[in-house]
Amino acid sequence: MAVPAAFAWDVSVKPISDRLMLKDSDTRWVRLGAGYRGTGLWAENLSGNLNGGHYSNDNARLYLNAQLNEYLKFEVNTECFFCNNTASGENPRMSYNILDAIVKFEYNRYLNVWGGRMLAPTERGELNGPFFHATHDGFKTPFFSQDYSTKFGDGGAGRYGRDDGATFWGNLEPGFMPGTLGYAMGVYRGLESTKTLGPNPGGSILTAARITYNFLNPEKNPGYYTAGTYYGKAGDILALAFGMSYQKDGAGSFTHRADFLGFVGDALFEKVLPNNMGVLTANGEYKQFYANYSTAAFNDRDCFCMFDGKSWTVTGLYMFPSKVGIGYFQPYGRFTSVQPNHSSNREEVEAGVNYIIDGFNARISAYYQHGDLLMKGLNYAPNVTGQALDVFKVSFQLQI
Repeated sequence: MAVPAAFAWDVSVKPISDRLMLKDSDTRWVRLGAGYRGTGLWAENLSGNLNGGHYSNDNARLYLNAQLNEYLKFEVNTECFFCNNTASGENPRMSYNILDAIVKFEYNRYLNVWGGRMLAPTERGELNGPFFHATHDGFKTPFFSQDYSTKFGDGGAGRYGRDDGATFWGNLEPGFMPGTLGYAMGVYRGLESTKTLGPNPGGSILTAARITYNFLNPEKNPGYYTAGTYYGKAGDILALAFGMSYQKDGAGSFTHRADFLGFVGDALFEKVLPNNMGVLTANGEYKQFYANYSTAAFNDRDCFCMFDGKSWTVTGLYMFPSKVGIGYFQPYGRFTSVQPNHSSNREEVEAGVNYIIDGFNARISAYYQHGDLLMKGLNYAPNVTGQALDVFKVSFQLQI
């Protein structure tokens, strides 16, 4: 489906391929870029009043992509890990380090291979990355192991959704119905343990896979990456996807271990309304994680206490067609529910507005959140308590 001729906004979505390029030929080039995200937060304190506010550096990244010949490419991205941990006693400590380091053999649209440190293909939310979510505060449901961890190696399972391994991906048109089928699957280090600490002394690896069917227009992104919206620039989108991740002895502790198996189903629907009336966008996600270790593991210092249970989140957005100042207003609402099997449930309602200046490259967001997700966090131990808070945030992101 083509974008209607009356659709003439100047909202742009610039992927990695549109950043600064040093070009020798069509198959030999280097592209550079950078991205930054920050948030100001005001939260209700225990007396019911808003505190004085807090500013966080959410992400600070440098991008490098290059192509050496017709088939061979590589990608290196860096990140300021734990940017807000600046005090000498904080652990983990702030560091600027490698986020992605990928060698890419891209033969055709049907079969390609990436190797190195990269995103494991599971859910849309993870493959969006923080910069390509429809909302600024995009990560709400429990993480898969490679994002739940804060380090690689012994006692860790990856960082920021990345893991070391290999991914096979491609796209094809089945023919029996209109649309495009995309797939990505791979093997990765996963959670690593020592011979005496952690649930995986045997060194089992992690497998992950994702399939996506685009019933209307295809999503044109680098590799198997995704986005939470296209601001109407891709026309009408209806994408349904399923992902999974499995690792034997991937959760719990040395004495109370369990296999980890996680499933996710997600959907993106985006409709360009006729007669230049704006763009409707909806994102939905459902997760079911199985990590049936004993609750006694929460008392073990080597516990990799993965989420066990179900969760879901839905987001609806509408972008007005008329430009106001230098951008477009996009109000939205979101609801998230997290339901652990052996801990207390938690929920959050969010309402806000995005001000879209230049697609994902320049965006300001103001939003209100109410719920107990912030206070309970990633602690899924039994009898966890935490009050529901009112939080107001103002965030922005810039990319070049």
